[in-house]
Amino acid sequence: MSQPLADAVRSLMDRARTDLAELVAFPSVADPRQFPAEECEKAARWVADAFAAEGLTNLQLLDTPDGTQSVYGELPGPEGAPTVLLYSHYDVQPPLDEDAWLSPAFELTERDGRWYGRGAADCKGNILMHLTALRALRQVYGDAYPVGLKIIVEGSEEQGTGGLERYAEAHPELLAADVIVIGDAGNFAPGLPTVTTSLRGMTVVEVSITTLAGNLHSGAFGGAAPDALQSLVRVLASLHDENGDVAVAGLSADQTWEGVQYPEEKFRADAKVLDGVSLTGTGTVADRLWARPSVTVLGIDAPPVIGATSSVQAAAKALVSLRVPPGMDSAAAQDALVAHLEAQVPLGAKVTVERQGNGSAFLADTTGPAYEAMGAAMAEAFGTPMVSSGEGGSIPLCNTLRSLYPQAEIVLIGVEEPTTQIHAVNESVDPRELELMALSEALFLRRYAELRSV
Repeated sequence: MSQPLADAVRSLMDRARTDLAELVAFPSVADPRQFPAEECEKAARWVADAFAAEGLTNLQLLDTPDGTQSVYGELPGPEGAPTVLLYSHYDVQPPLDEDAWLSPAFELTERDGRWYGRGAADCKGNILMHLTALRALRQVYGDAYPVGLKIIVEGSEEQGTGGLERYAEAHPELLAADVIVIGDAGNFAPGLPTVTTSLRGMTVVEVSITTLAGNLHSGAFGGAAPDALQSLVRVLASLHDENGDVAVAGLSADQTWEGVQYPEEKFRADAKVLDGVSLTGTGTVADRLWARPSVTVLGIDAPPVIGATSSVQAAAKALVSLRVPPGMDSAAAQDALVAHLEAQVPLGAKVTVERQGNGSAFLADTTGPAYEAMGAAMAEAFGTPMVSSGEGGSIPLCNTLRSLYPQAEIVLIGVEEPTTQIHAVNESVDPRELELMALSEALFLRRYAELRSV
């Protein structure tokens, strides 16, 4: 163990908590319909100032085509040193039901040894992972980092609007690097160092059904008048078969995962599945999460129970997400989903399907020196060998970076282990995971520089 680096990281954890509290306090949801855009702008400025304080130069707030800002900075390394790009994002998911949070969503709160708050893990905790690693290196070795550095911190990853992808395509020289460390993943289990080697892609569509010119009294017209909400429910139910597997024509749902497995008992505990409730789908849990497509209804526009009137609904709307495994074309999958939704609408109801975000799946090449260096660094930091796993979530930027920089290695790590509850209420981060991941990254930057210099 590099004890000086380990001691440095440990000494920086109080500062990490203070900084994370400041960053979590910005409700940086990249949707001005929910939170003011100024909150994202404040978060972006905070990130830029934090990395500038660690010696990075040319800090810029890049205006991306989707109307958000990404933070960019750089610092040349020693002569002949490789360049490492560190990625994360400062935008967060909305808090959902704020009354269900045990502490305020945008106020970092320590409870039972964990730090709670929206973005504490996804992805502001990973920004602090990067910052703490750089701070530890400076504290032990001085201002000169062992590699050239670039940082890019996105402002709309959770929205899937592709702002940074489009910007990178228009400025291909900007993010060029030998290795890209994506700080938006996590360990398969707490204390088990993990690199994520597979990501599902994602496509989102909004389906709207209309049956009447306006709502009607359910007593006077119900039973004959076509109900748009009932029609929508039937369409959404058709997306899965009786076992819970995806039932969209053209989408294969029988692929298998050959890597590390996810025991059902552990998954049930991690997902907090209620006693007596069965899991969705067939095959192993790993098959369902990492190798096969999945469809999720993200939201429905319909009258809430409280305040509902006795009415036949004239219109209803739903937001539907499709996760796409590696090997499946996301554009073709979106076409199949749209065709299915349109074909399943009953009663000749009027339907429109609006296509929204669309990102491809990703499969990493793990044969290069960056993976060797990360494996050694993680084993040293955690005291146990690194494993690789899949991830059911999506990071569309990965494939854009691969296409722009085919020689660059892309390594996905982070603090988002299963109990963090990202995208849910009461999101949290384990400070011990943050500490060990920051140490892993600091060790990696030194080991990678050494390997590349041989």
